[in-house]
Amino acid sequence: MPEQGPRMNGFSLGELCWLFCCPPCPSRIAAKLAFLPPEPTYTVLQPEQQQEAGAAAGAGTPTGSGTCSLHLSERADWQYSQRELDAVEVFFSRTARDNRLGCMFVRCAPTGRYTLLFSHGNAVDLGQMCSFYIGLGSRINCNVFSYDYSGYGVSTGKPSEKNLYADIDAAWQALRTRVPVATAARCFTYNMSCFQKQNNIKRYGVSPENIILYGQSIGTVPTVDLASRYECAAVILHSPLMSGLRVAFPDTRKTYCFDAFPSIDKISKVTSPVLVIHGTEDEVIDFSHGLAMYERCPRAVEPLWVEGAGHNDIELYAQYLERLKQFISHELPNS
Repeated sequence: MPEQGPRMNGFSLGELCWLFCCPPCPSRIAAKLAFLPPEPTYTVLQPEQQQEAGAAAGAGTPTGSGTCSLHLSERADWQYSQRELDAVEVFFSRTARDNRLGCMFVRCAPTGRYTLLFSHGNAVDLGQMCSFYIGLGSRINCNVFSYDYSGYGVSTGKPSEKNLYADIDAAWQALRTRVPVATAARCFTYNMSCFQKQNNIKRYGVSPENIILYGQSIGTVPTVDLASRYECAAVILHSPLMSGLRVAFPDTRKTYCFDAFPSIDKISKVTSPVLVIHGTEDEVIDFSHGLAMYERCPRAVEPLWVEGAGHNDIELYAQYLERLKQFISHELPNS
């Protein structure tokens, strides 16, 4: 291994050169640099487990309706009441790469037209994001559908670039499709035989024209990939990256064959309206990434450049919610 020098994302410059110049596999590079799954902050109990868990099992309570229940640990930092928690649906889906995917549907806007398909950042899971989803959705009048990447939360498998794309595909299908009520009650337990037999069952029935894809940080990678293949109501890119190599080496001007997360090469294929949000003082993904992604978007709307904001505090600025409300309530169809 090369000698130690200045470090970037936990790796020295020499180690990065060694990884990229002698790459065993681009997906392994991506996993080392981009994925930081936390210790899970929640569990999902299937109906047969709920009787055993009883009152001692976390924050959630069994509904008695044959559905899975959400139980949050203290580290999830839940900020609402049991009433709000009861509005959160959790279940499992299965990806094309045969990983079990933890999914969450937050009904916080009964009269809202749009549902966000939210792909979160790299060091959190659904338990930690749940309170944020309720606060965000209720303020911008959108329901929120989210999922944990393979290897995060209750999702099985390991984090990888290929799994990212398979994960959001499974989430997209779960959100777009619907099941009859009787079938839904039987299959909501999501035992393996149910999945194997009915992996493509319809669930929520949200049409593409009512889905807004929202990606934050590493979540912009699967978001851009999906948006380049499917048209939807809109796309929101929150602190996007051009590619993995360009994050590690800012002077990189083209995409090499061993680069990971090449969103800059896919963004031109996105035909939906795109809102780009980036902090001008982002210390993780430089502001230049957001600017470059914006310039490549065929249907970019007015971006939100948050002066002085870093990578993890954009939501604390008033213009964040103001811009989202303006975009969703006034720039998109709402009839």
